[in-house]
Amino acid sequence: MNYPLIDIGVNLMHRSFQQDREAVVANAAAGGVAPLIITGTSLRSSTEAARYAGRYPGGLYATAGVHPHDAKSCGAGTIGKLKELAALPQVVAVGECGLDYNRDYSPRDVQRKWFAAQVQLAQKLNMPLFLHEREASRDFAAILKEHSAVRAVVHCFTGTASELKTYLDLGLYIGITGWVCDERRGKHLQELVRTIPLDRLMLETDAPFLTPRDLKVKPAEGRNEPVYLQHILQAVARCIGRPAVEVAKAATDNARVFFGL
Repeated sequence: MNYPLIDIGVNLMHRSFQQDREAVVANAAAGGVAPLIITGTSLRSSTEAARYAGRYPGGLYATAGVHPHDAKSCGAGTIGKLKELAALPQVVAVGECGLDYNRDYSPRDVQRKWFAAQVQLAQKLNMPLFLHEREASRDFAAILKEHSAVRAVVHCFTGTASELKTYLDLGLYIGITGWVCDERRGKHLQELVRTIPLDRLMLETDAPFLTPRDLKVKPAEGRNEPVYLQHILQAVARCIGRPAVEVAKAATDNARVFFGL
């Protein structure tokens, strides 16, 4: 049985969806996954996401932000352009933004500068944040603590128990992806997800990435899709020992209120 779900993080403008983007959206809706929130990770992708979401009022939304990988591309006009995008009715959060010390595609001081700038923008606009963090928990939390009134969800959480506690203590929401379905890398997350209060939980696919490893029927070329959020829901429900309908309702209600859908 399918339950009404909101995919809070899908990279719908990725090139792997170029040929069948409309079909992917329709298939998700038919499977009970709607609306979808398209992730913006740069000025260009945020603009594309907002433009595409505008074609599906109430069915698609978007975020607008600069991922830490792309922080090095930011300049004097970046925040102003994000502010313009954020004014669009289909744009519901600032981000994906944050810190990534795992790959360091942008210098760390540059990452911190533009993460803080986007946090400040979200505060000024009274908008929520869609956040990314990899191996940068201390600096990440410190910047958020400086702006304690901000509303934020930690996208694709895969961290430690202590990191989870820190984020929950900061009042953050936690986004869980198909990582929880991975019997290798996701084993620790299967334990940790039990400690996330239902009123702080959200669900996402991060499609086309992080395809659940335990799907019985493997998707073509391994591409993840938002329709598989139903599979992720079932995995989370099993981990925490709660009925899937209860988990679905909580995650969906949280997303609607958080993003103002």
